[in-house]
Parts: sequence; structure tokens; C-alpha cells
Amino acid sequence: MNDAPPHGDTPLRSIDAVEHGLSQAGYIASRQISTAIYMAQHLRKPILVEGPAGVGKTELAKSVATWLKLPLIRMQCYEGLDESKALYEWKYGKQLLYTQILKDKINAVIGDADNLTTALDKLHAFGDVFFSPQFLEPRPLLRSLQEPGGSVLLIDEIDKSDQEFEAFLLEILSDYQVTIPEIGTIGASVPPIVLLTSNSTRDLGDALKRRCLHLHIGFPDDRLEARIIASRVPGIDASLLKQLVSFAQALRGLDLKKVPSVSETIDWARILLLLHASVLEVDLVRDTLNVLLKFEADIEAADRQLAGLTHKARQDAGLT
Repeated sequence: MNDAPPHGDTPLRSIDAVEHGLSQAGYIASRQISTAIYMAQHLRKPILVEGPAGVGKTELAKSVATWLKLPLIRMQCYEGLDESKALYEWKYGKQLLYTQILKDKINAVIGDADNLTTALDKLHAFGDVFFSPQFLEPRPLLRSLQEPGGSVLLIDEIDKSDQEFEAFLLEILSDYQVTIPEIGTIGASVPPIVLLTSNSTRDLGDALKRRCLHLHIGFPDDRLEARIIASRVPGIDASLLKQLVSFAQALRGLDLKKVPSVSETIDWARILLLLHASVLEVDLVRDTLNVLLKFEADIEAADRQLAGLTHKARQDAGLT
């Protein structure tokens, strides 16, 4: 593993600096999140970020890359993802073209070879070229190792991949290097900052978890959610902000199939701003409830309690 200091004059000099830097990139981070990023960089360990969909796991990786001015390399996981899609593959078309060129020039290559052994020896020098870096097509994992100034590697929704793919990741996440049989070992001169996200659709293996710091991002409390929305929806009225946060928090307390995520409350705030709303009225909420809730059964369940929920939201904002 590379033991060089993290990214030279790194801005990750303290947890407070991380929190401030992320806020400049538009990400309002809790102390727990800022601490995880700080530790990950200084310990050279990846972070396994778990939590429900829509709470800002992917956005965290994007914001780290934006703040540190590093390239973001994203690998979306899915069932059946394998080495050729994640690490590298050979440029078969280029190899085929090279083969044709070599075929056309075979006489010039062999030259005055007077026997088969000599001819084969001359051709052998060209054989290795077919499996050299110029014919290699790097995929996200290899690209992240080859970035000379470092990068942010986002392995998104790792829980959607197979267990075999988890095992394949272990060498890369342990030593930030990979072995390509035809070329040798390729290691990162500056290890990437690695974030793996999971929606917990399946249990991940112990070996993968041991190599990672663990970070759980849950739904924020009302104060943090208000800060997040205010940063993403500039110009929103303070009173309306309090109302919609109170309403969203109350919705999450209902027995719903899918409670509204932070990304959905941000979308709802933008809609309310677009509609020039200042107060949460029952009819307004009913007309826009599909922004927050994605299942008809959930909408019907919430609709039966809209009067009480909107009244409480206004009350929490000091309007009644």
C-alpha cells in the first residue's frame, strides 16, 4: 500500500475542515459523516455507506469529489457484473486490426530468416504487443488506480452485485492494486478515496465489511433536514421550510410502504416554491403528495390524515 501523505497539501486536515468543505460543495454533513471521511482518507480505508435510498449516499461521493477537485469515477453495480466490466478488457477490434496489418507485412517481419525457428523467434517479439497497455481498455476500477493525482471511486449499490464480485474487490480494496496476468501488477500512486453504497437489499460478506469503515446514513432529524433543504432550495421561506420539514417528519412516522426520502422532500420544496406556496393547505398537499409518496396505497393512507398532519405542520411553524 502507498504510504504517502493524503493528497499532499490536503484540505482534510481536521474533521471541522471536512464538514466545512462539504458544505461548500453543497452537502450538509453530520459530524458522523465528516468524521468517516476524515478517517477514511488518513487511514487509507474505503467506507461502506449504508442506509435507505435517497438519504444522500451517492451525493456524498459526488460532493467529496467536487470539494477536493478530484475526478469522480462511478461504477454502478448490478447482478452479473464481472471483471471485464469493472476492471478492464482487451480492445479486440484494435488487436484484430493489428493482426491484419501484421499479416500483410509478414514477409518484411520475417525478413531473411532461413529456418522456422528463426522466423518464430522474430514473430514472438510481436506476440507480446497484443497484450500490452496500448490494447488495454480500463474500466472504472482500473481507471481509479491510474489517476495520477487520485480520484473518488464510487462503487454504487454494491448489494446488487454477486458475492463473487465482492471477493474480486478484496485485493483492490486492501492494497489499491490489481494484477493483470499479461502485464503484471498495477498499483495506485495515489490511492483513491473509495465509497461503497448499499441499500441493504442483501447482507454483505464479513470479509468486505472488515476492509471498510462503516457509515450509516439514516433519515435526518428536523434541524438537519431543514439545513439540507435550505442549502439545496435557496430562497425558500423560513416558515414554509419549517412546515414542510414537520410534515415530512410526521409522514415518516406513518405505516407506509416507502417513507419519503430526503431527496423527495427537496423535490417537494422546489415544487412548493414553484407554486408560490406560503402555507401548507390540505388541498395543496393533496395535489402534490405524489412527489413525496410513490405508492397509491401510501397516498391513500396519508390522505386520511392530511387535516391533522397539515395542522400540526402549521402549528410547529408557529402559524396557529
